[in-house]
Amino acid sequence: MTGRTEPTLDMTSPGQWHRRHLLAIEPLSREEILTVLDVAAAMKEVSQRDVKKVPALRGKTVVLLFFEPSTRTRTSFEIAAKRLSADTVSFSVSTSSVSKGETFLDTVLNIQAMAPDAIVVRHRSAGAPHFITNYIDACVINAGDGSHEHPTQALLDAMTVRERLGRLDGLKVAIVGDILHSRVARSNVFLWHKMGSEVWLCGPPTLLPPVFRRWPVRVTYRLEEALEGADVVMVLRLQLERHVSLRFPSVREYFQRYGLTRERLKYAKEGVLIMHPGPMNRGIEIESEVADGPYSVILYQVANGIAVRMAVLYLLLGGAASLINPTGPGSDPRYLTTDYGP
Repeated sequence: MTGRTEPTLDMTSPGQWHRRHLLAIEPLSREEILTVLDVAAAMKEVSQRDVKKVPALRGKTVVLLFFEPSTRTRTSFEIAAKRLSADTVSFSVSTSSVSKGETFLDTVLNIQAMAPDAIVVRHRSAGAPHFITNYIDACVINAGDGSHEHPTQALLDAMTVRERLGRLDGLKVAIVGDILHSRVARSNVFLWHKMGSEVWLCGPPTLLPPVFRRWPVRVTYRLEEALEGADVVMVLRLQLERHVSLRFPSVREYFQRYGLTRERLKYAKEGVLIMHPGPMNRGIEIESEVADGPYSVILYQVANGIAVRMAVLYLLLGGAASLINPTGPGSDPRYLTTDYGP
């Protein structure tokens, strides 16, 4: 994969996508990850046009089923679906029958009865997206389940790194912060290991228990060691809402030991990429001068999130046919043009 700086979508080549759902990074092959990234690179061009819309998923319905608060991910999926001309329906717990006592399964079965084509689900419980695949016909996309996985976040992170560094292998990727509660960390560990890069995890011992040493990673409690020679630094949000009790003496001490500052960045490689899945806690996990500095690609991650989610929806809802079968309906080049036809 080394050196692929300008990936393109070859609509006439056999593809590597045969999945009905996107539930996690762990089961994906390296080739499947690259297929998503290649399609996302083609989709990104759509967002740069004057008319940011193509008819690829016209007539499809995408339900956004979010049981946890979300601004960035939910908006990104909604924009992605609309740029492909899919119809979207948003569901939130506070305005639904869940607030009246309806069970999760009953909610899912009622949505199934309305015959959507895809359901994007976020839930506080790990495994919730896997669970509903047993009861519905629609494609399911995991938009974050508990502390398990957040696959599209890892894919957009990979897309950003490939654009900036031109490769995904042979890198040192340091993931810093609240590893214990982070679904982003899990998805990224699996992705970067598959791509052939070295992953370092760093945080307080209470947020980095020994179980993480079973993963294909190197673990350190010293931030300077994690940053030494790093090509990419992923700073994680301190998820205090998931802490039963504070797992370190104080937020101030956390910043002193694990906050990413301009001074500490001197340990990393020149041109290091600074990433954050958001939302950021400035002055707690990252210094504003770093978050807004020249090495930060945080807003590029947000922009690439739309392209990656367009690619995932496209592949799951019919676009894969064009990759697997060049004569399939999705192979019609109109699907990536703004020409809606008759």
